[in-house]
Amino acid sequence: MKFETVMLHSLFAASLLLCVLTLGSMLIAKAPGSNIAATHTHVTAIAKSAS
Repeated sequence: MKFETVMLHSLFAASLLLCVLTLGSMLIAKAPGSNIAATHTHVTAIAKSAS
């Protein structure tokens, strides 16, 4: 097999692996925004208690 063919095959395999890992991490990871919004109090509540 030619050197160029081997390099293209390995580049394709690396790109495919990177895409699969990225897609998998996006599907598995939890969204931190919903957790932060559910646990933090509103700024208006903090401002009212401070004054």
